[in-house]
Amino acid sequence: MSAVRLPLVVTADPDLLDDLLRLAAAGGTKVDVAADPAAARPRYGAAPLVMIGADQLDACLRARLPRRSRVAVVGHGPVSEAMWQAAGAHGVEHIAELPTAESWVVDRFAEHLDQPLGRVVAVIGGRGGAGASTLAAGLAMTAIAERHRTLLIDADPLGGGLDLMFGWERRDGLRWSAIAEAGGRVDPPSLLDALPHHGDLVLLSFDRDTVPDVPADAMASAVDAARRGRDVIVVDLPRRLDDAGVLALECADQAVLIVPAEVRAAAAAAGVVRMVRAHRDQLSLVVRGPAPGRLRSREIASALGLPLIGTLRPEPAIPQEVERGRPPGSDGKGHLADLCRRVLGDLLGGSTAVAA
Repeated sequence: MSAVRLPLVVTADPDLLDDLLRLAAAGGTKVDVAADPAAARPRYGAAPLVMIGADQLDACLRARLPRRSRVAVVGHGPVSEAMWQAAGAHGVEHIAELPTAESWVVDRFAEHLDQPLGRVVAVIGGRGGAGASTLAAGLAMTAIAERHRTLLIDADPLGGGLDLMFGWERRDGLRWSAIAEAGGRVDPPSLLDALPHHGDLVLLSFDRDTVPDVPADAMASAVDAARRGRDVIVVDLPRRLDDAGVLALECADQAVLIVPAEVRAAAAAAGVVRMVRAHRDQLSLVVRGPAPGRLRSREIASALGLPLIGTLRPEPAIPQEVERGRPPGSDGKGHLADLCRRVLGDLLGGSTAVAA
């Protein structure tokens, strides 16, 4: 099951907006509208197409919206050299001058008519060792069991490697370093084909001998490719968000924080919640047992101000299986599998998340 996203138009120019709404209708689609970069940011990464009005190009540059593919600048009148330079700095692929380029704009809108896009769930730990990677891997395995084409993205360079959870550390395929070296300029279908995979599960992780930073444009390319070629995308985020992590978080339809049922873990998680809420409002909580001090899950949820999506009881067999390269949740049984089915049910059946 996939969601349908609308193209995003970013402009405060009423005349330009009228023209773009007319051209979108001619292309057979509606659009989301944002008057400025602040309003656009929550939807910017996930939109199938972005049309930035010439009036907002400089503002988008100042706002440091993440680089992504399928962005065009549209305006009235001739294109200046300054506009070309600004567009290039933002990674813009095309500049359209109206009314000359009206047919081109209509075609771009028509290309994205009812385009189904995969759903993204981002997982982040409230502290180190909270179990975010286990939950992310479990979500991926559960999605595959439910016959969803899935991409699991390891976005935590210091997390130890999701490939080890699957026993895929020697499997052929591209890692983050290759995508970073390409500057994020990759063909989406080719990217998915080149990553390590087995059946409908594809994994994007790090090299064993390098710990590169993930450029935001590389993350944008990966998420863009996955939305068009996968049903479910699971992202394991680092606790300290870099630009790539922020982009993935803002693109996510659902974000889940996992916190052990301990006082110090809850205190640490409060800082993570503040960091996440700088980029989005919606965040769900999973509390992982055991609770040495008998701290209740709902008490943690109340303290953090988050909706509780589920609890995770201890499953001693999971660490043992992971040590053998057998990913968590692969047998479809136990508390983790039950929780993952609940999270995926919300992800695939719920409405699109709106970030702050």
